Amino acid sequence: MELRTIDYHTAGEPFRIVVGGAPDIPGASVRERRERARADAEIDAVRKLLCHEPRGHADMYGCFLVPPDDDAAAIGSLFWHKDGFSTACGHGTIALGAWLVESGRVEAIADGETPLAIDVPSGRVLARVRRERGSLSGVTFRNVPAYVLARGLELSLEGGRRVAVDIAFGGAIYASLPAAALGLSVEPARIADLIAAGRAVKAALAGSEAARHPSDERLSGIYGTIFYEELGESPVRQRNVTVFADGQVDRSPCGSGTSARAAVLHADGLLALGAALVHESIVGTEFRAHVTDELTAEGRPAVITEVSGAAYRTGEHRFLLDPRDPLRDGFVLR
Repeated sequence: MELRTIDYHTAGEPFRIVVGGAPDIPGASVRERRERARADAEIDAVRKLLCHEPRGHADMYGCFLVPPDDDAAAIGSLFWHKDGFSTACGHGTIALGAWLVESGRVEAIADGETPLAIDVPSGRVLARVRRERGSLSGVTFRNVPAYVLARGLELSLEGGRRVAVDIAFGGAIYASLPAAALGLSVEPARIADLIAAGRAVKAALAGSEAARHPSDERLSGIYGTIFYEELGESPVRQRNVTVFADGQVDRSPCGSGTSARAAVLHADGLLALGAALVHESIVGTEFRAHVTDELTAEGRPAVITEVSGAAYRTGEHRFLLDPRDPLRDGFVLR
């Protein structure tokens, strides 16, 4: 087996785009293709090979390219990580926008913004890729509607600890709470504690009604726990870390999670239409998000958000699998 990838990072978070050798993944839509990939052991084995050690690591992220749902989109994407296939990925969407332009798959103007659409399991995401004098300078993606699912939901964690979380959808479902509620801070020195706490919150919400998508069970389940802290006195300048899947740590400010946080802040009256949420990551990188529209989605108040960031190519790879290799699927140590 030979697999070819182009790797990017978006605000520090890796993203591996499989451009050659990926298996065919059938389905009538990107969402259907995700379900097929999750159920097919051979397809999932390719995900593991690229994501797990020795070719990847516990916090690796990437995608399989698939046809879009129709000709109005440039590409479709199935996002994957250590534990499976996600419904959305904001940092991956930014990287895909950069790759589509830098690879020449989408013709772009030298100065200004080039619009394009990407179909992902949560829906169609619109992106604008900015170039200045022929060089890429950033990507903004217009996400699917984001909305609050639950507010101040009290949880009982191991050890008798109790916390209250907000739950919101931004392409995936996130629980969010102040890091200080568990005596934590968003800094690399506390990463082991943050991972443990993220897993505990997710476990406490497993199977709960608040973790269900209102209309499509394929989008249900808490994808990540967002721990945040305000920077200075402004509630719309925050540092966060998202612990997603089974203990994976997002180095970026988490694109779809940023949309979810924007929905919560807007519902609180703290993020007005057109105002910016400056969302800083645990490694100091930033996304900026704006609420551009108010609407109703799934029978509840919702917002459209635009999230901006930048992605940078880090390498091109030709991965091989020796048929004698007993570690075909790789391994993870966390």
